Amino acid sequence: MADARDTLLTKLIELDERFDELGRQIADPAANRDPAKLIALSKDQGRLRPIVTKYRDYKKTVAAMEEAEQIIASNETDDELKSLAREEKQQLTQKKNALLEDITNTLVMADDEAIDSIIVEIRAGTGGEEAALFAHDLYNMYVRYADSRRWKLEQLDFSPSEMGGFREVIFSVKGPGVWSELGYEGGGHRVQRVPETESQGRIHTSAATVAVLPEPDQIDVQIDPNDVTEHVSRAGGPGGQNVNKVSSAIKLKHVPTGITVSMQDEKSQHKNRAKAWRILRTRIYEHYQRQKRTERDAKRKTMIGSGDRSQKIRTYNFPQNRVTDHRINLSLYSLDRIMAGDMSELVAALKDSDRQQRLQNL
Repeated sequence: MADARDTLLTKLIELDERFDELGRQIADPAANRDPAKLIALSKDQGRLRPIVTKYRDYKKTVAAMEEAEQIIASNETDDELKSLAREEKQQLTQKKNALLEDITNTLVMADDEAIDSIIVEIRAGTGGEEAALFAHDLYNMYVRYADSRRWKLEQLDFSPSEMGGFREVIFSVKGPGVWSELGYEGGGHRVQRVPETESQGRIHTSAATVAVLPEPDQIDVQIDPNDVTEHVSRAGGPGGQNVNKVSSAIKLKHVPTGITVSMQDEKSQHKNRAKAWRILRTRIYEHYQRQKRTERDAKRKTMIGSGDRSQKIRTYNFPQNRVTDHRINLSLYSLDRIMAGDMSELVAALKDSDRQQRLQNL
């Protein structure tokens, strides 16, 4: 336990020094001549500020404890002052332990808390039309949860099914803590219910897949424009004569990774290009982050952020009004509330489990 605490305190000293170094770099006139560098430095310092502020409060508390101990140990101190010092030391000890626990929790979740913009991709899996309707239900669940958290949600692209479901829907969500709460949604989602298409009243099992990707700023991921090919064409499908006459559909391909993005949601070529670049940038960022995670996970296992669609993470059983998250073996008999957007209990359980796992790996 002492070794773990010493390791933590060494890490905090490094972060404290890094915070001050970033401050010096920001104050350097040279940084003001490079806006992109200044933004990057400010973001790094802002990410460290909550941890460093708590650590400095912790150091002040430890210093105050040492003063109280000196008073208690002094032969020149009267009994009344020693008694007060003992009471103060007891209070400071409780504060120190609480601060250290808070700092540890903040440290292990800090990277996730710093990400305030994500792109979510939902695709219908096995189950035909019922799977598409389930994909739409998942989308509505996230929309309602985002609304309750006062996050900003923007639909980027979608492909509707005949009965009003989604074969695919892509949207962004922006707001404080959005990745730390929705990052757990990546994977396979399975539904068990009587579909609208079922006339015999039989329960069917269908599936949808969800990918949750942190949306990077342009300064976070550098893409050489020469590595991206663009193809412009007329948009197909519904939309009237204007859509088909104007060459507004955009297809981007990142040659080094083979990642492609097609966008024809908007009638404006400019808007489609902007959306396509957002999604492309996000997928490329995730591609390289996945490579880093593979290297890191060879040393230690973490739960959040894999976005692995092959992993079945959750089952939604409508006849039993039950949601089961298979990663943490949790069943909640409140499916109706969860589908209505009240995901708070589920998210809290996932965050707590993830935090405990990270603390063990620290």
